[in-house]
Amino acid sequence: MLIAILSAFLGGLILNCMPCVFPIISLKAFGLLRQGGDQAHLRREGVAFLVGSLLAMLALAGVLMALRAGGEAVGWGFQLQSPAIVALLALVMIGSALNLMGLFEMGIGLQRAGQAMDGRSGLIGTALTGALSVMVATPCAGPFMAGALGYALVQPPLVGLAVFAALAVGVAAPFTLLCFCPPLARMLPRPGAWMVTLKHGLAFPMLAAAAWLIWVLDAQTGSAGLPFILGCALLLAMTAWLYGLAQRRAMSGKPARALTLAAATGLAAIGAAFAMPGQAFETRRPVAQADSGPIRWSPARVARETAAGRPVFVDFSASWCLTCKVNEKAVLSTPAFKEAMARTNTAFMIADSTNYDAEIEKAMSDLGRTGLPLYLVYPAGGGKPVILPQVLSIGMATGALDVAAGGKG
Repeated sequence: MLIAILSAFLGGLILNCMPCVFPIISLKAFGLLRQGGDQAHLRREGVAFLVGSLLAMLALAGVLMALRAGGEAVGWGFQLQSPAIVALLALVMIGSALNLMGLFEMGIGLQRAGQAMDGRSGLIGTALTGALSVMVATPCAGPFMAGALGYALVQPPLVGLAVFAALAVGVAAPFTLLCFCPPLARMLPRPGAWMVTLKHGLAFPMLAAAAWLIWVLDAQTGSAGLPFILGCALLLAMTAWLYGLAQRRAMSGKPARALTLAAATGLAAIGAAFAMPGQAFETRRPVAQADSGPIRWSPARVARETAAGRPVFVDFSASWCLTCKVNEKAVLSTPAFKEAMARTNTAFMIADSTNYDAEIEKAMSDLGRTGLPLYLVYPAGGGKPVILPQVLSIGMATGALDVAAGGKG
């Protein structure tokens, strides 16, 4: 158990370096700089971020464990298999970007618009940032995490929750420790007009995350989901603009009730769209198998190929898994890997978990794995697969193919 907890903590630390969490780094950095070296407030922000991360992680873990206890085959990052949640997260990212650009102020009353958030409202915002970092981190499963999470999901609830809590502490640890480091507080520059420009610039990582999530939604739903999310994004931008106008009018002592009502109507319209999405969130069905290219994974197809004397490489991935995309670009699509595939006559299969697939989730669970990516190499002639690390290298992948090709019989 202690090894699993330590592995989860180390995995959480590493997640801070993964592309999934990069958009949240902008919010973290701005939160630190905004305090201008106020050590007491920095410590409160650090605790709030930790609490937000911990509560969000425990909530996700609780839902995940409850679903699995009820017989559902779901794994790490399961919420991103829901097009509705992907669309909602995209709107959260867009809203955060519009807020950073100054279109409106969030978390304060109209009479205080334009002033720095402090006190309770600022700490709530920091806690929500911690929760958002956990939600965005779930598509990634870095080193140390796979075994720890697989262990957590087969243990009693309290043990499992302890492992997930360690993961949350690892995610939040760098920001929280920096907040409790007095030398850092003294090094931070004082707040000033330069922070407005910085705040605007930090909006662009959020917009990049929104673009990625919209791409994931398109991969999940096809042409049905794209018009839905683009329409909601446009409505959200208009709502934010109206709310910003209302805030500025209220600050100058002018009536703003009509603008506030219009903004509230815009939010209600977005909520109604999510409540009645029509066919927008219907998942795309798998396409028919092409004559060439990667083979759609199935246990029967793996058995057939290995029985025919071919090694099999299986790529368990998803459109929302950024680590999968990095490995695909850096290793799986390179000429060296393709040459090794041809030389060893290896069958390349893809188990696409972009949308929920019970057979894929069960196969991963049987292997004691719950997060993506997952790479399996089956030896020619049959046998148990070799599980490759989640961060691939060309030498590691091609070496595994050579060993599998020589392992006939």
